[in-house]
Amino acid sequence: MSLNIKSKESCQLDELSLGSLVHRLDPGVIPFRKARSLSIHVSGGEYNVAAGLSDCFGQRTGIVSAMVDYGIGEMVETRVREMGVKPFFKRFEHNGVNGPNIATVYSDCGYGARPPVVFYNRANEAGAMLKAGDFDWDEIFSQGVRWFHSGGIYAALSETTSGLIIEAMQAAKRHGTITSFDLNYRPKLWAPIGGLEAAQKTFRKIVESVDVLLGNEEDLQLGLGIEGQDVEKSSKLDTAAFFGMIEQVKAEFPNVQAVATTLREVETSNRHQWGAVLWCQGEQAVSPVRELGVIDRIGGGDGFATGLIYGFLDGRSLDDTLRLGGAHGAVLSTCPGDTTMASLAEVEAFAAGTSARVQR
Repeated sequence: MSLNIKSKESCQLDELSLGSLVHRLDPGVIPFRKARSLSIHVSGGEYNVAAGLSDCFGQRTGIVSAMVDYGIGEMVETRVREMGVKPFFKRFEHNGVNGPNIATVYSDCGYGARPPVVFYNRANEAGAMLKAGDFDWDEIFSQGVRWFHSGGIYAALSETTSGLIIEAMQAAKRHGTITSFDLNYRPKLWAPIGGLEAAQKTFRKIVESVDVLLGNEEDLQLGLGIEGQDVEKSSKLDTAAFFGMIEQVKAEFPNVQAVATTLREVETSNRHQWGAVLWCQGEQAVSPVRELGVIDRIGGGDGFATGLIYGFLDGRSLDDTLRLGGAHGAVLSTCPGDTTMASLAEVEAFAAGTSARVQR
């Protein structure tokens, strides 16, 4: 297995993400209608990957995004620095009334039979205002970047963000950088800008420049229009549907070298069956399914992408790469917040199958 990744010595950054930074308000297990206090998490699907690679895996990472010069922006920028992520920002001035804004995500954790509830205020979001031409990609990539990552939620934020992703992906390929994209198809986000038809047209254009694709069977069917079996009728832990779609992915997108996704069967909000699958250059890997006790599931998929990317960057075997992805996503879900609180030792231990005994 080889993705022809640039050497660490030849690059200033191991990974660079493009996406919108948000702040998440979290009342924990209390529903919002009864909440009196909230935790604030700085997040963003693409940023979560950069933060995890830096904080847990010791990689040199960056985030390309929008930043707003007001109190919320200052808090977000501080958290980005704390996670060791290098910022590449286009800055906006807040007018003191209605923006531009750092988006707000509202999400409790749920508990037991009560699932988490997520809703948003993305009105006048600065990240959605970014467009092609806002960044000098050739200047950024000429410094040496080993891996570039973005995702489908950012592509759906406005009619201009997808163009920015395409521009960045094409620049990354010109400079020999490996690219990854998390499909993350969300119907509600696409509805105002053309719905499913617009999403598929956009995703297919982006994926023309993608080496590593992240997405489950539903993402592949709805996001890319790949034909497959009815995913609602199959077990969430069944790998057959996923691997059955790979040949069509390869036929339509011969540039794609790897496809991966998590497998999650939700029994309650706090008990999941968790696994993962990876196809890479004709080889297949399936991780063991583990029962997972969950504190906060938000960000678990980003955690999986983080560990997977680290495995590729570190030159691990296909099996180890998948296990690292699954392990990091699992350990991240045992802590509050979207960004990692895991240590590399904890991730390696989970990947090796170590039990959760008290560490004395």
